[in-house]
Amino acid sequence: MRSPNGTPLVRIRLIVLIVLASSITFYIGQLSSTPLSKHSLPEPECFVPSERTAHTHMHAIQPIHVPVTVTKLQTLTTTIHSPQVTVTAVPETVAPVEEDYVLVNGAPTASFKDNLRADVKYILSFPGSGFTNDVMLYMNLIYLSILTERVPVIPYFVPTHVGQSETGPVIAFGDVFDVARLEKAIRKPILEWGDIKDLGSTKIDTLGCWNVWEAVSPANKGPHWTLAPERMKLDISYTTAPESIKLYPGNPQSTDMRFASLMSLGFPEQRNEHLTTPVRSPLLHASLPPDEQLLCFDNLYWATNLEPHEMEHDYSTAWRFVGRHLHWNPRIEALAARYVRRTLGLARARPIPPYISVHARRGDFVNWCEVPDREDCFAPVSVIARRVAEIRQRLWRTKGIEVQHVIMTSDETDESWWRQVQAQGWDRVDHSWTSEIHGAWFPVFIDAAIQSASTGFVGTDRSTVSLLSAHRVREWQGGPTQMFRWGKPGADDHEDI
Repeated sequence: MRSPNGTPLVRIRLIVLIVLASSITFYIGQLSSTPLSKHSLPEPECFVPSERTAHTHMHAIQPIHVPVTVTKLQTLTTTIHSPQVTVTAVPETVAPVEEDYVLVNGAPTASFKDNLRADVKYILSFPGSGFTNDVMLYMNLIYLSILTERVPVIPYFVPTHVGQSETGPVIAFGDVFDVARLEKAIRKPILEWGDIKDLGSTKIDTLGCWNVWEAVSPANKGPHWTLAPERMKLDISYTTAPESIKLYPGNPQSTDMRFASLMSLGFPEQRNEHLTTPVRSPLLHASLPPDEQLLCFDNLYWATNLEPHEMEHDYSTAWRFVGRHLHWNPRIEALAARYVRRTLGLARARPIPPYISVHARRGDFVNWCEVPDREDCFAPVSVIARRVAEIRQRLWRTKGIEVQHVIMTSDETDESWWRQVQAQGWDRVDHSWTSEIHGAWFPVFIDAAIQSASTGFVGTDRSTVSLLSAHRVREWQGGPTQMFRWGKPGADDHEDI
């Protein structure tokens, strides 16, 4: 059909459609290129980890203490004549984010008290139970800081199994873990002790703290033993916490304590109700109640919510809210990858293939054996091999991954045992020069990071090293894990999995 002037109607309709489409495109282009008013579309608030020098929080901005919930995008409707075009974005609510706080007064000072801001509250506890147990303590400390709305202060790691506690090397939390990544993940600032007090200071500071160790068991005389306060140049006056902090009050065998009860001591009502006469500090003989600005506990390793050894379970709050975000410092990760390549005989540029890592804790675990013969107590290599085979099968069945490499990490020094490991076709990490090159702590760090990066993991039952590595492999790698039991012959007997 044609129009009166002879032009085909199909061609006319096509021209009209092209003109209409061009108009719509023009208006939409105008819409997208026009800046929106900040009143109609509020800017999203973001947490940006502070730039640090040695993890020192020093900033020019002033703190904003009120978290704000904001909406990233609002619904926007624009009408265009023939046809109507509606551009709609679904509102996305961003969780409250704290601004980048000014956490201290300035550079580290000779006395920590000179560097605390009057408008900031802090929380502190002390290490001294071995590296992995202290990592768990710090997870509990940071989780408790969330509950009490305080800034956690993380001391450096003090050696107990590495060198001597009195003179062995200390190492900063941020030299082991990625603090900026943790802060961003939990949306909370973190301080290290070296951010507050000059590590070279010889000035002794007094401080009032809660003694929870004696509160949970009458057999414990005094606070939990550690040389950390001494090496931090602190002289502490302890007040014994109330027995009500115990998970099971009245049970002298239980040393577990409730997070909620510990939290309550950070607020005036419960704090003031449970104040008793403090024990004088050992050096300057100061008698001080628990500090209200820097809330302080002698030890938090045994803190829990529901049951003992809560970190062993998938619902552990300290793991879910803190531990799973506590990744290794990039230097540690890079060293671990280098050691894996060397262990497997790979060139530096070669990708690392899937591998199963094993942690066999032996050594001092002999003190927990149920039988006198050491070899009857510890799981034989054949038992460990069965668990490794189960992990291999599960990886193949669930992910289609065929794993050829197994890396064994252990504190065992008996070379005849290592020959049994080698006979399985497994590899051993060579730490002959690790301490000399990188420092006394690094064999521990590198082994743990190697375990964390594995495709599957087999560990030692009742070992906290194995416990955290299993958590990390499940959380970070999505890999299967198993624990082998020990203590007596046949301890790990079980049906095929």
